[in-house]
Amino acid sequence: MNSSFPYSTTRFLLFVLGSIICAHISSAAQTKIWEELSGEKALTHVQRLVDFGPRPSGSEAIERSRHYIEDQLSRSGWQITCQAFTDDTPRGKVQFVNLLAQFPGHPTPSFLLCSHYDTKTFDAIKFVGANDAGSSTGLLLELARVIGQHPNLAGKIELVFFDGEEAYDHFSETDGLYGSRYFARQLQGSSAKRFQGGILFDMVGDHSLDVTLPADSPPEIARDIFSAAEALKLRSYFTYLDREMIDDHSPLNSIGIPTIDVIDFDYPWWHTAGDTMDKISAGSLQIVGSVALYYLSEFAVK
Repeated sequence: MNSSFPYSTTRFLLFVLGSIICAHISSAAQTKIWEELSGEKALTHVQRLVDFGPRPSGSEAIERSRHYIEDQLSRSGWQITCQAFTDDTPRGKVQFVNLLAQFPGHPTPSFLLCSHYDTKTFDAIKFVGANDAGSSTGLLLELARVIGQHPNLAGKIELVFFDGEEAYDHFSETDGLYGSRYFARQLQGSSAKRFQGGILFDMVGDHSLDVTLPADSPPEIARDIFSAAEALKLRSYFTYLDREMIDDHSPLNSIGIPTIDVIDFDYPWWHTAGDTMDKISAGSLQIVGSVALYYLSEFAVK
């Protein structure tokens, strides 16, 4: 009897410990990927970028932004490729650098998540671009963190941070969309066919969020984005814009990669000195990021 007591006690303690571990695993399994995203963490990234000041292509500030983005992606387990090129602009030749990120061990991603990370060049105002394009860049970094914790999903995703989205004078075939046009040229033909689709994020942090999908959005992706928003009871934040939109998704669509522009174009401070941190919120970033993750996991690459 004296020898059996410790045995019974040990067995009981092992049972309790096993139950706790199983409960923890079960709880973790029940956590949905879209619940792992933090709008606050995304907002912190935006603040860090805005702290660099105006970030036009070719500037020291955009180089510091690039180093920050690379560091954050590396911390989340992504491997980065710098796609550097020079292009003619209304202000002469400018050096641009796209950042491409893939998850190690998965060489053939099939879906693109994109943002531009430059700010428009202004001579007369200090334009720090909290929403355009700090918000989308910060959100994409937070998406990279969350997706990186799910290697099976991460392996299907390629992250792209475009340089040179902003036009110097006005959008044309030779001004604006420098990074996405270059990226698309490198993918033309068979390389483009491996991508089933993509999401471009742009201006997604407005306090008064009203995501306005362009009228020329790929119908199937738009339908599924709306369905994802509906499932999360966030449908009221998503609607259609009454016109088409020229943005970094345009070159991708032109080479056969159906890409949707998730953008809130109803933003009074667009391209003004008023595009500052007080105009954006963690809540808006949380909404857009959650819907994107639901869409990715339940529709796009399920």
